[in-house]
Amino acid sequence: MLHVVRALFVLACGTVGWVTGIDLYRQPWMGLFIGLGAGLVFMALQLLATRQLASVVITLVFGILVGCLLAYFLIKVLDLLNEDMAPKARMYRNFAIAVVLSFLSVLTILHVKDDFKFVIPFVELKREGGGSKSVILDTSAIIDGRIADLMDTKVIDTQVIVPRFVLHELQQVADSQDKLKRNRGRRGLDILNRLRKTKNVEVQDVELPDISGVDAKLVRLAKNLDARIVTTDFNLNKVAQVQGVDVININDIASALRPVVLQGEKLTIKVIRTGESAGQGVGYLEDGTMVVAEECSSRIGQEVELMVTNVLQTSSGRLIFGRPG
Repeated sequence: MLHVVRALFVLACGTVGWVTGIDLYRQPWMGLFIGLGAGLVFMALQLLATRQLASVVITLVFGILVGCLLAYFLIKVLDLLNEDMAPKARMYRNFAIAVVLSFLSVLTILHVKDDFKFVIPFVELKREGGGSKSVILDTSAIIDGRIADLMDTKVIDTQVIVPRFVLHELQQVADSQDKLKRNRGRRGLDILNRLRKTKNVEVQDVELPDISGVDAKLVRLAKNLDARIVTTDFNLNKVAQVQGVDVININDIASALRPVVLQGEKLTIKVIRTGESAGQGVGYLEDGTMVVAEECSSRIGQEVELMVTNVLQTSSGRLIFGRPG
């Protein structure tokens, strides 16, 4: 669908150039030349649309194109109403009309820049120096659910994008035969419905059928839109960073906001199961941080007071080690 829209715009540019060339130069070959030139220029700008400079250029080119088209029809009407106007005065009048209408068209496109992305896919027009990068949510971030709480705090005030292929993946998880996956998928759909009530969250009809794998599609889309990816997926985090895409890891945000637990401090947990190594018990703090309790494998179901011996911080979360003391 996106390629069809782009092709239609290239065709429209070519048609306008062709008609203009025939009208101005009275030569069909000149119209064909101008039409092909306009179409090729627009296609080249589409290919460069991932860069901020190209977005600005597209704004100007498209605004001038629309302005000149409007000016063309207005001038035709004025010529019919005033056929006896002097050629020099007519030239100045036509030039002034084209400049004014082109200027107003560029301003209008900048004013409706958020809706303009629907017309030219993957192109986000911004005012000079304005706005933060958009963010794209992956499936893990939606299922995790904490992104909805962040949105409620108004910390994220930029545009939030949920691609159509992420929605499809959520639906597949929700339809899974595995009960755990099915519950996670349904939770993700509930979170997404909650997010869609927020004004700056948008589900975009993007599929990228030429790319396989949701992670690869997310990285490509983020590059095309010059956006950031929001995720809890450690592997996606690394892959995106390698390819130069900014990533917001919700686990990192949560870790940064947790109360600091220092080595030597005391805390109390309830041991709920045994750990991976002999003698270890495992419990959790109220914020979900895992605590490995040494010498506590025999105290499952009991509350124990631990002395913190080590704190490990990773992108997948925080891990605290302690022993009774």
